[in-house]
Amino acid sequence: MGSIEKRISSIALGLIRSRRKAAEEEYGLQSAPSGAIAPATLRPARFTDFAGVAQLKQRWHLHADSLENWERLWHENPALASHGTERPIGWVLEAKGAIVGYLGNISLLYRYGGRTLTAVTAHGLVVDTPYRAMGVTLVAAYFRQKAVDLFVSTSAIEAVGKIALAFKASPVPQPDYDTALFWVLRPYSFARVLMRKLQTSPALTQIGAAIGAIVIGADKFVRRRWPNKARSGDLSISTINFDQIDEAFETLWIEKQLEGNRLLADRTPAALRWHFEIPGDRGSARVLCCRRNQELVGYTIVRNDTKPENGLRSSIVADMIAKNDDPEIVKALLTASYKYAKDSGSDILEMLGFPSAIRNVASKWNPYRRKYPACPFYYKAADPQLHQELANGAVWYASPFDGDATLIRPSYSVPVVSTNTIIEAEVPPKRVAFDILKHEHSEVL
Repeated sequence: MGSIEKRISSIALGLIRSRRKAAEEEYGLQSAPSGAIAPATLRPARFTDFAGVAQLKQRWHLHADSLENWERLWHENPALASHGTERPIGWVLEAKGAIVGYLGNISLLYRYGGRTLTAVTAHGLVVDTPYRAMGVTLVAAYFRQKAVDLFVSTSAIEAVGKIALAFKASPVPQPDYDTALFWVLRPYSFARVLMRKLQTSPALTQIGAAIGAIVIGADKFVRRRWPNKARSGDLSISTINFDQIDEAFETLWIEKQLEGNRLLADRTPAALRWHFEIPGDRGSARVLCCRRNQELVGYTIVRNDTKPENGLRSSIVADMIAKNDDPEIVKALLTASYKYAKDSGSDILEMLGFPSAIRNVASKWNPYRRKYPACPFYYKAADPQLHQELANGAVWYASPFDGDATLIRPSYSVPVVSTNTIIEAEVPPKRVAFDILKHEHSEVL
C-alpha cells in the first residue's frame, strides 16, 4: 500500500505544480509587448478606486471583491484602531486616468513576548501587461511603509516568493510549513476529480473513478487514515456560529499568550469575528468548541469550499487553539473537524501549518502529504534584531489564520461595470498578472 500512497500524493502534487507553472506564466514571466505606452504613476489607493480595481481584476479573471468586503477590510478592521496611524489601503499604478496596477495592504496585529506588534499583509497584486516591469514598485511601496513591525505574505507562489526574498523577507522557519496533510473523505468523488484533471474521456473517467475509489478506499482502510481514537471522556464538543464567540474566547486567548514566548496573530473575539465573517462568502465556516467541565479549553475553525472549476468539495482546518497544546484536546478537535467535514459533504479535509505538537497528533492518523514547490509563507520584521529572533522556528504558531490565507475568500461581487465597458477598454491581448496571495492553501487540485 506504500506505493499507492506515493501514487495518490504524486498525482495531486503534479497537478499542483502544473497549475503553479501556468500561474507563474500568467503572473509576469513572459515578456511584455513592445511599443509605446502611456506613462504610469504610483500613488496610494483610495476607497473610491474600488470600481477601477474591480475592472482590472476582471480583465485578468481574478476574483473582484464586493464593495461590502472593502468596507470590512479597510473600515471595519479592528486592527486599524490599534495601529494609531493612518494606513494606506494599498497602492495603484494609474495611466491616463485608468488603474493598470494594484496591491492591497491589510492591517493586522500580532502578539510576541508580551508586546503587540503592528503588522500588514499584502493582497491581490495585479498589473496590466504593458506595465509588468513596474509591478515591483508596488511591492517596494509596501515594504517602505513606516510604523510597521512585521510584514507577512502567507500564500505566495514561487515567483512571488523570489520577489519577497529580494526585499530581504525570509521563508517562515516553522518546520514542515510547506507540507500539507490531507485525508480523503469520499474516495469516489476524489478519484473522479483526479480523472477529470487527467482529461480522460467521459467513459474512461467513470471507469477510472470507480477503480480509483476502490484503491483509495482500500488504502484508507488498511492504513486507517482517519481519527481512530476516542477522545477523553471529560471533553465535550459543540458547534457555534461566529456571532456566538463570547468572553470565554477572550479568556482562552489571554491564557494562550502566557504559555510561552510565541508569535501569535491576534485572536481576540473581535478579530476572530472580523476575520471569518466575509460578506457574500461563497463558502462556509464554523467554530468547533472543546470544553472541559464547561471551561473552553480549545477551538478549531473549519472552512468549507467547493471549487467551481472541478467541483471538489474541500474542508480546511483554518485555525486551532488548544490550551497548553494538550494532545487530548488537539485529538478531540481534529476528530470533531473530520466528522464535521464529512457531515458537510466534503471530499477532503486538509491541514496546513501549525506547530509540531499539533501536527504530531494529526500525523498519527496517517494523512496523505503533499509538498509545495516552495514555501508559501514569507515574513520580514522591520527591526533586524526581531527578525533574527523570529528565525527560530520554535517561536512560530503559523497557520492558515495568518496573513490573508483565509481572510480573503471568493465572494459575490456587486456589479460595477458592464461587459461592453470592459471590451471597450484597451485590454492587452496576453494575460499577465502578478497576484501575491492568489494561491489558496485549501486547494488540493
